Amino acid sequence: MHPFEAVRTALEMIWAHKLRSFFTILGTVVGVTFLIAVITLIEGMNNYVEGELAGMVVGMNSVVVRRTPSMQVNPSRETRRLWQSRPRFTFDDAEWLSERLETPGEISFSSSSQGRVDGPNSKTIDGVMITAANAAYFNARDMKISQGRAFQSQEDARGLPVVVIGADVAKTFFDNTSPLGKTIRIRGFPYQVIGVMEPQGSLFGFSLDNLVIAPARSRLNGVINTRNTIDQISFKVADPRQLITAVAELEGWMRVRRQLAPTEATNFEVETSEAALSFWTRISTILLLALPGLVGISLVVGAVVIMNIMLVSVSDRTREIGLRKSLGARRRDIMSQFMIESGTLSGFGGLVGIGLGLGLAALVSMVSPMPAVVAPWSIVLGLGLGVGVGVAAGAYPAWRASRLDPIEALRKD
Repeated sequence: MHPFEAVRTALEMIWAHKLRSFFTILGTVVGVTFLIAVITLIEGMNNYVEGELAGMVVGMNSVVVRRTPSMQVNPSRETRRLWQSRPRFTFDDAEWLSERLETPGEISFSSSSQGRVDGPNSKTIDGVMITAANAAYFNARDMKISQGRAFQSQEDARGLPVVVIGADVAKTFFDNTSPLGKTIRIRGFPYQVIGVMEPQGSLFGFSLDNLVIAPARSRLNGVINTRNTIDQISFKVADPRQLITAVAELEGWMRVRRQLAPTEATNFEVETSEAALSFWTRISTILLLALPGLVGISLVVGAVVIMNIMLVSVSDRTREIGLRKSLGARRRDIMSQFMIESGTLSGFGGLVGIGLGLGLAALVSMVSPMPAVVAPWSIVLGLGLGVGVGVAAGAYPAWRASRLDPIEALRKD
């Protein structure tokens, strides 16, 4: 039998025995659906984390020193206690480093906390991310201004009460009117709006536009942190190729600043965007390692079902097999026919699973903050697994069919 004829016969069997075919391919459908959905979500998260999250947390082409890690995954009580015992960073630390770093670049620093911001007409927003930073912060985070301007270094040095607000804050307080020159109150202190940032979207369902950024030396000094202290110091290199050099230089000078002996452990964290990605890399690796086992369970169940259905099919078509062999069909012809039919049956389940998997990933992306990106190789893998499971499961029934004696087969009712 020609391979295309075998495929046509298999499709006719699927159509003629819809319920049996449904249960036959169910295991393959479930396995491939889960495979495609998980890989699509993982790929989406990879693109999102590598393209956006690292830049938001640390800043691209930047090295950051912090008191505690920016990414914390279930630290022990002892580890948290150690972090809290570390000294805080100060304005003086940032200035001291700026005078000594030789790698071309720019120092920025910031502190952040959530709080209430009051606007005109008794409007109030709770849970606003309030950031106190120096003027270089905007460049370090590649933040764009859609209206007005960012505050300048002179305004930061004098601690002037000026503020740049996010798009959500601007929309809530000022709607269709210009916010420039208007006054809002941050932690009870009045600040004049001089700029509005371009929309940044959301991160895991949390708006990145619900924020305000004011000079670190303004009245927020001593409110977000103790007076003259900051959360982090960031150094953005002018040439990305010098990032590794900047990491070593910044860490070395900071150890000198803290008067740490060569044998003493570093009492601060040094991070880059690559280091910030390490937590997600570990999670995605665990998911990808666990995925074959979870998918394999469904595929093994599907293979067993397919093998049993094909054995029933061989029994039902014994006379057909005997007739074909009496007309000159060879054993390999019989085997290939049944293996092609089995592979087609399971491959059809793989196609259904691919469609369901893509649909499930899209649904999750619509109702949750998790992004979904289709990986072409996952579709090829899903289809290959579907066909491969069918061919493997049909091998034994095909061998049984090829071993039938044509005379005995023709005698069967």
